[in-house]
Amino acid sequence: MADIRFSKVEPGGEAKIKNVPIAVNPEGFWCCPSPVGFEKVLKAQNPPSKSKPPPSSPPLPKAPSVHKKKIPSSEKQSTKNPSKPVSSDECKSTTNGASESNMAGERTPRNRADNLPRKVSIEFDKVGTSDMKVVLFGKHGFSVKLNVHKAIIMENSSFFAEKLAELDSDVPCLKIDDCEDVDIYVETIGLMYCKDMKQRLIKQSVQRVLHILKVAEAIGFSSCIQSCLDYLEAAPWVGEEEEQKVLSSVLRLQSKGIGVSPILKRVSPNIAKPPKDTLSHIVDLVLKSNEERGRREMKSIVLKLLREKNCSSDRNNSPDICYETIYSSCKSCLGSLLVHFREASQLGVSGRPMDCKEPIAKQIALEADNITWLLEILAERQIADEFAIMWVNQQELADIHQKLPTMIRYHVSCISVRLFVGIGRGELLPSKDTRHMLLQTWLEPLINDYSWLNHVCRSFDRKVVEEGIGRTILTLPLEDQQSILLSWLGKFLKAGDNCPNLQRAFEVWWRRTFIRPYVEPQGTQGQSDNAMSE
Repeated sequence: MADIRFSKVEPGGEAKIKNVPIAVNPEGFWCCPSPVGFEKVLKAQNPPSKSKPPPSSPPLPKAPSVHKKKIPSSEKQSTKNPSKPVSSDECKSTTNGASESNMAGERTPRNRADNLPRKVSIEFDKVGTSDMKVVLFGKHGFSVKLNVHKAIIMENSSFFAEKLAELDSDVPCLKIDDCEDVDIYVETIGLMYCKDMKQRLIKQSVQRVLHILKVAEAIGFSSCIQSCLDYLEAAPWVGEEEEQKVLSSVLRLQSKGIGVSPILKRVSPNIAKPPKDTLSHIVDLVLKSNEERGRREMKSIVLKLLREKNCSSDRNNSPDICYETIYSSCKSCLGSLLVHFREASQLGVSGRPMDCKEPIAKQIALEADNITWLLEILAERQIADEFAIMWVNQQELADIHQKLPTMIRYHVSCISVRLFVGIGRGELLPSKDTRHMLLQTWLEPLINDYSWLNHVCRSFDRKVVEEGIGRTILTLPLEDQQSILLSWLGKFLKAGDNCPNLQRAFEVWWRRTFIRPYVEPQGTQGQSDNAMSE
């Protein structure tokens, strides 16, 4: 492995050659000279001191040889596209193949950038065999001169081949300005000398390979582009941010006609839209699971992912894939729930011990929880109106409900609770008859189970539930409000905290009835009725 060297010119003295930790092997250059790496080497070789060392002091130790240690360069932002490459007479040869590095002054400067060598020379392959120079100008006056081989550069880079065709000099020199990351540029050119680019790239991070890919794209280094794409297709992408960066780079290449389909297959199926059967299968697996923790966590995850799709911009432009799947599952779960209610009712009549009822109680709880989860999905997607109709038609279920012990049946009231909350929030807008029937059929069972709901259900929010029930009642005609609220008042005066507190709805009804009743003029009322009848 050969040494790469740069020279530091002392004021009034000859250039002193010093080793730089840059690895060059028979296959070519790999580790490139970042300014941070040079700064570390200079500090190690020239530690700051207030006074000069005495003449008898031993010489400073040399930097570690590159044969023993490689210092990887720091990752930065990707290099800009090459701009303004021109032939330059200012490119000068250096003594013994080394480069010249001018320092700002004899003393230690204040700025870190002034500590760095101004010029660095890199020799690729065998020393003294190069026949071309490329000068890269970076930040803070930092520049790198690359001694390369014209045949290799022209073979691998369409950009350099085009520019060199315009030059007549025996030792052509190209100057490239405004390189944000000189080290990435040098590293990409070094890959032209590598026999196995995959082996070199495998040691790099996704972020760094994206930087190399951008430079390779800018200089038309097609084999490097393909190697980077092969790396990105196989390497894991950590986090959504990194995934978006990869996809952005890949889509940019795709727009230029470069094949990137193997990478895009990781994020896009072969078909335009995922089949409904896939969603149906996932929902079915979750609903049939008997493992409590796994079922609970997957319900939360699926609900979150469906909520993200609900917020996406294309929702209004595409049919809701959830509608048929979720409603089909709702019908199946309601049927199972009714079967379990019937079995529980028969066990209660037979007088069997509670041990025999426990499996049925678990099945009822499971099915009720499944229906509540499905209703949550429908309500958030604002397609739950049909479910409200399905629920008010479960008259047999409501009749059996009052015959079962509270500890078995109370889970079913969670379904009614979610409907009342959804109506109160405006998530569903069922018809007046459906709302009235919902209150007539399921409000009394809910009141009977209210104490258990309040003390046993962890997710039960009493204020939200009471507000939802009250708002649902207030959507009815005033006469229906009065009937339901007076019935509630009799139960509340007996049960107290074991009954939902609907006093806010009661106050609104009271004011509408006694304090500021709205009386429509009789003539106007007749006209309105005629208009509605027409």
